[in-house]
Amino acid sequence: MPCARPAELFDVDEYDGPLNQWVARFTRKLEIKTVHPSHKKPHTPLCALSVNDKFHLFMENTFEPVNFLDAGWDAVQAQAANDDPTLGQGVAGFGKRYGISLLDNVSGDFFNTFLYPSVFRQDPRYYRRGSGGFYVRLGHALRHTFVAHGDSGHLMPNYSEWFGTVSAKALSNMYHPGNERGFGTVAQRAGISMSTDMAYDVAREFWPEITRKLHLPFRPRQTESANKPAAPAVPFQHPLDASKPAPIPANSGAVDAIHQ
Repeated sequence: MPCARPAELFDVDEYDGPLNQWVARFTRKLEIKTVHPSHKKPHTPLCALSVNDKFHLFMENTFEPVNFLDAGWDAVQAQAANDDPTLGQGVAGFGKRYGISLLDNVSGDFFNTFLYPSVFRQDPRYYRRGSGGFYVRLGHALRHTFVAHGDSGHLMPNYSEWFGTVSAKALSNMYHPGNERGFGTVAQRAGISMSTDMAYDVAREFWPEITRKLHLPFRPRQTESANKPAAPAVPFQHPLDASKPAPIPANSGAVDAIHQ
């Protein structure tokens, strides 16, 4: 069965607005795992990601610069709350918390974006709806935590989200010396993580509208290509008429060169 490959929605280099690097990087973080199915061919499934593709997606999503800032913010909060008191305070304590936050991000992405999507043959990307009423789109975004697209194109339970989140939180007990052990604590931390993932999905769904509301010059690639003027047509010249020069379009730069 033929499949469609979604066009890349965003390029950091195309954004030149205020605070361009901050806005562009945050947008890039949202768009890495977002696809927008084509409305021109609504019944054509998107091409599934191979295991190698999922690994590259994990690497790309994990090492986005925004993740390092996010880990720093988590470390600041943990330092202020004296989370994991055995890590201590001061510069040494902050350094340990920062490293642990980075490791949390890497392990979560590894399980949710690569390992379990490969095992269960699921697509780890978010499928943006992009049309319909606010509540319809909000429900679509929230549903992704529970329902995912399989590599076959059919919907299925989002095992990757559930097993990936629980696995990452259980693994974190090994390098969080001050973490409380037990099923209840792991379940609570997993629930918080899933709520964060839900918030990211909502942001992915409505990010184009948010950028327009904030007057940020972010334009999806599909819109840009649709608004580009068509290139001027060059009249066809038969090979037998090679002795006659082909007419030059009136708006061509070659006209100026001739007059010069």
